Amino acid sequence: MSNLRARLLSREVLPFWLAILVLAGGVLLSDLALHALHADWVGRYLGIPGTLLILGSFGYSARKRRLLRSGQPARLLRLHEQMAWAGALLVLVHAGIHFNAILAWLAVAAMLVNVGSGLTGKYLISRSGRRLVNARRRMVEQGMPDAEVEEQLYWDSVTFDAVKHWRQVHVPITLAFAALALGHIAAVVLFWGWT
Repeated sequence: MSNLRARLLSREVLPFWLAILVLAGGVLLSDLALHALHADWVGRYLGIPGTLLILGSFGYSARKRRLLRSGQPARLLRLHEQMAWAGALLVLVHAGIHFNAILAWLAVAAMLVNVGSGLTGKYLISRSGRRLVNARRRMVEQGMPDAEVEEQLYWDSVTFDAVKHWRQVHVPITLAFAALALGHIAAVVLFWGWT
């Protein structure tokens, strides 16, 4: 049992928290570097490429919904994860530690929930799929008849199908983030000192 726990920790829990810690560390180091170089003003503009990266990451969603016809879904999923992560990093550096705009902070909070939701879904789906495949393989290797394998794995299959519907939670979180981000962008366009 301790071997199973160690594998669960190394395969599922550590990568999730490592991704969160690397994001937080990247934000802190980037912000520290900008301040050390007396270029903290650059952070004001990092929201633009960060937002563009996040928007670009939606190529995967467009392909899944058949709005795009080209591209390999697995490759687009990896690109989605990488672009959304990098965009989140830039947006968080852009946000800095300035507490002067509630709408911007609501957008940042929604983005962080969205990133957490995406990572959670990634690891939940991966883990439950692997578990189901491994359990099926073990039962077949033990010589169980197909009908008995299906009966034994019924609830695992139902659970896996439920986990796959995690996107029904992730999509509304994404829409809330998008609405708050658009509100922030509109406020910046309206109130920026253009002259």
